Amino acid sequence: MALRTLPVLPATAGLYARLLWPKRASGTSAPEVTVQVESQRTDPARLADYNRLCGFPLRDRLPATWLHVLGFGLQLEVLADPTFPIGLAGVVHAANRITQHRPVLIGESLTLSARTTGLHAHPRGVMIDLASRAEVAGDVVWEGASRYLSLGVRLAGLSPSQPEAEPDLAALTTAAFWRLPGDLGRSYAAVSGDVNPIHLSVPTALLFGFRRPIIHGMWTHARVLAALDSRLPDAFMVDVRFRRPISLPGRVRFAVGSRTDGFDAAVTNVDGSKAYLTACVT
Repeated sequence: MALRTLPVLPATAGLYARLLWPKRASGTSAPEVTVQVESQRTDPARLADYNRLCGFPLRDRLPATWLHVLGFGLQLEVLADPTFPIGLAGVVHAANRITQHRPVLIGESLTLSARTTGLHAHPRGVMIDLASRAEVAGDVVWEGASRYLSLGVRLAGLSPSQPEAEPDLAALTTAAFWRLPGDLGRSYAAVSGDVNPIHLSVPTALLFGFRRPIIHGMWTHARVLAALDSRLPDAFMVDVRFRRPISLPGRVRFAVGSRTDGFDAAVTNVDGSKAYLTACVT
């Protein structure tokens, strides 16, 4: 796999402009390239805004989801490769797994990287798998795996992805209800750089088949980890499924249950009958 090192993190807004342009699907393989950037540090002011919006305390440790945000432009850079067979129009975040090997401090210099790990057929389109990594002085301190669903796309010759079972929500206990304002997508876009139009306004969401803007899955993911923050150890893995979009404005229920090796959690509708997000923390 070829390695391409960028001088700075790519600007996400410009990449979205390229990726949302219609692209005819072709081929069945992802580009074999790893994109990385070195010597990256976190802007404390931007991190403070992110922490406040997602519910994390202000401190010198980086939230595990912040490393995804910091390297998100590298994922878009991989998807923007001319040899990548699918455009980003109609793509939604389906799953995310984060492994924090140790806490990462705000002043540490990071090498961030992203690469594709495969394409899979899905009844509703094509699944795109990407892997991300953060290193400090050559040591891997954080890893991420994201799965995106490109709706309505068909590529012949792909192996099918495994079907996802519906979660059992009965064992989870209601911990809180969260109210999501109508401008939350724009607020999160401002701190994360994820300016996908489906999150920003009714007119831009309508262009991609959504009646109302939907909140970023990674905001909901971060909000769950923030709610569990005081119970998390220094090293952990969190596996999340984004099962349904959450329309803005809205009100959701947060529920959690303990296991011998960690927690199960979910964000559901108010009566708890429908899951928007499920998470397993170990």
